[in-house]
Amino acid sequence: MTGNHLEAILKQASAKLDKDGFLALPDGAVLTLYVAHDGASLTISKVESLRIDGELVYARTAKRETFTLVQSDVFALAVEGAQGQPARRTAGFG
Repeated sequence: MTGNHLEAILKQASAKLDKDGFLALPDGAVLTLYVAHDGASLTISKVESLRIDGELVYARTAKRETFTLVQSDVFALAVEGAQGQPARRTAGFG
């Protein structure tokens, strides 16, 4: 995924810059990152904010975990609860 892709998705999700330099999603909104590298995949859910620094992407979750990823390894994002809608809760998960 390119920087332009990430910026467009975050703009559509109404992300705003916070005091720590992260682009934070509105309250109640979260995103899921889908990442793959050399055949191994990783899903990072409940991401509340992202920071893009060159080719690196820092993802901060609701549990205050911070993941550091290579931007080109991110291949999809799912945004839930953006633009005033409550985040979807899947039964049995989360």
